Amino acid sequence: MLRPTLFLTALAAALFIVAATPAPAIAQAPSPATAQASTAGPTAAQDALVRKVLAERLPKLPKIDEVSRTPIAGLWEVRYNGTELLYADEKGDYILVGGSMYDTRTQTDLTEARIDKLMALDYSKLPVKDAIVIKQGNGARKMAVFVDPNCGYCKRFERDITQVKDVTIHTYLLPILGPDSVAKSKDIWCSKDPGQAWRAWMLDGVAAPKAPAGCSTAAVDRNVAFARTHRINGTPAVFFEDGTRKPGAIPLQQVEQLLTAATAKK
Repeated sequence: MLRPTLFLTALAAALFIVAATPAPAIAQAPSPATAQASTAGPTAAQDALVRKVLAERLPKLPKIDEVSRTPIAGLWEVRYNGTELLYADEKGDYILVGGSMYDTRTQTDLTEARIDKLMALDYSKLPVKDAIVIKQGNGARKMAVFVDPNCGYCKRFERDITQVKDVTIHTYLLPILGPDSVAKSKDIWCSKDPGQAWRAWMLDGVAAPKAPAGCSTAAVDRNVAFARTHRINGTPAVFFEDGTRKPGAIPLQQVEQLLTAATAKK
């Protein structure tokens, strides 16, 4: 799902389609057939024009990372903040904010697919030493989840994934909901059996003992830093071995489908 910044949320409410002063003349856009058949990116002049016009007319818009062609003639994808998207016409006179481009032939949400690709994370780069490792069955399949101990959706998701067979779950404590979440995360991390302490809290509401003096909780701090670097802004956030990333407490059936797909790509 598209997640615009607060600026663009406000912009979408007030200026869902923005018309501005005329842009400098450019070569005419290719015909629909030509545009749809081409996979090439914009010309240097086209790229520069869109960047210049949007920067001038929308000064609060974050720096544009990339301008790309879409399957629709004359409509360009504008990527900013790493993984956020809007769409603009070839002159930058109009923009579309907060919506999805949908391919009716394949029943595919192209915007969601594009964001999923941009947000994919190399599973091998996850800091396993900072995770609580829970093995179910033979543990052959792998998934990772970033979670806050006070997150209600995380508790629901944790209960669901106890039903998944033959999986190793790397659980990263990510206390983003306040000081109590930080304290609970550190208590759980410092428990004799962090996996058992985590499940006891999330499934049964049994709090872990207070972390003993001298126990290092640097792993929790590193998880927070890792999440900030990789734009993990909410919990739960779920990752699979093929790099697929899904926000939120996704349904158990979807978890199984994504695990199967990731395993097939190995």
